[in-house]
Amino acid sequence: MSTAGSYYVYILASRHHGTIYVGVTNDIRLRLELHRSGRGSKFVYKYRVFRLVHIEEFATPQEAIAREKQLKFWKRDWKIKLIEADNPDWNDRSDLI
Repeated sequence: MSTAGSYYVYILASRHHGTIYVGVTNDIRLRLELHRSGRGSKFVYKYRVFRLVHIEEFATPQEAIAREKQLKFWKRDWKIKLIEADNPDWNDRSDLI
């Protein structure tokens, strides 16, 4: 999935219907590594939000940032519906990147 020049909006979860985190990056593998090692977001590390449950790819940083902002303003229920549309069991999708 990782392509040079791609930008990603991702959703992490602590567990099925657990704590949710929305982020944006141009290197999803590195960002997940940083989160999981405690060198990324303090929130992610504190609440153990390590499961990659949703990812979207964009061609420009502007598109990715706009989508991240949109998702951050969404209600929790809307985010859950988005996740469950493609990942009903909230499986970790890290192996797809």
